Amino acid sequence: MRERLRREGRATRHLLRSAGLALVSSLFLAVLVFTAVATATVIGAGVLPETVLLLRRFAGITRHEVEKRTGEAVPESYVPLTGPLSVRVRSALKDPGTHRDLRWLAAHFLYGLLLAYGAVLLWIVGLCVDGVWCAVLGRRAVVLPLIGRLADRDAAWSRALLEPSADARRSDELAERVAELTATRAGAVAAHGAELRRIERDLHDGTQARLVALSMRVGLAKRAYDTDPDAARKLLDDAQDQVEEALTELRHVVRGIHPPILTDRGLVGAVRALAAGSGLEAAVREDGVEGGARAPAAVEAAAYFVVAESLTNAAKHSGSRRAAVELVRARGALEITVRDEGRGGAEESGGSGLLGMRRRVAALDGTVRVTSPVGGPTVIEVELPCVW
Repeated sequence: MRERLRREGRATRHLLRSAGLALVSSLFLAVLVFTAVATATVIGAGVLPETVLLLRRFAGITRHEVEKRTGEAVPESYVPLTGPLSVRVRSALKDPGTHRDLRWLAAHFLYGLLLAYGAVLLWIVGLCVDGVWCAVLGRRAVVLPLIGRLADRDAAWSRALLEPSADARRSDELAERVAELTATRAGAVAAHGAELRRIERDLHDGTQARLVALSMRVGLAKRAYDTDPDAARKLLDDAQDQVEEALTELRHVVRGIHPPILTDRGLVGAVRALAAGSGLEAAVREDGVEGGARAPAAVEAAAYFVVAESLTNAAKHSGSRRAAVELVRARGALEITVRDEGRGGAEESGGSGLLGMRRRVAALDGTVRVTSPVGGPTVIEVELPCVW
């Protein structure tokens, strides 16, 4: 019986809060009338957006109460009230969410009070009937449980009135997706621009300078060939060394665009080569990636750069000598996990390349999760959508 009283007490508090909101809504109706008159006179049109925002906050309180009662959130869908006053007024008037809140406000004024009154009556009857029914006869309560049903009915009606339609939810999801793709595109463009600048800088400062020096040495060798063959031979030897250095730098630049090792050895072989040359004791484990159909070239390139950047960060900043790389062929995705047992504390703002990695992955609609508490370990988990 005590547990029943506590349960129905919680239901009653919900109904009383709902009744309180219903009483406040009666005052809000006066605000709506004032807003309508002010808007009709045009001079007070600026009141309308503020009133709509107040209505949204008022409805948000009820959504919170319903979530507390049912354990399930009530989604909301509103048109943003931004821009010039005329735009905000039109948005407020045309917003389906505003119409939905107004219907809820009118209906809640009625059922919120009626259900609270019903709960009071049920308490009076229930304490008399169930007190005897349970205490004397040892039976289950029959009247008090109805209070909980009233509270559930209040929550169900509020949810039905406040919940946006399926079309509105789809529109919101589409808008969120468009915003996400816009941000992703901006990040991809920024990453692409940074990569182009890096390639241009590498070509200008390294390869181009070596080729200019090479041209000068070949010219000097041609001049000295007839008069001083030994000096010409030395110049040609130096020129050959510079050719080899220029080729090495060109390979480095090409590797930054698309690593040739991916074409030659595949993703697993390329990652093992990275691990072997990282300076760490890096173990590589693969699950279903090697031997089957290969991932698209863009996905393999992104995965390669993720592993390369992660191992480079681990070697430079972690203080650990061990790392582990895992490649998993999942359904519709390629999953990469890089873990080191270092000091942790990795931050994107610290110039560790995490931001560039995130942008590269986001360009393929992938996700990056970095877990790096102070003291370690650092775990980088990447999921790249992939059609195998």
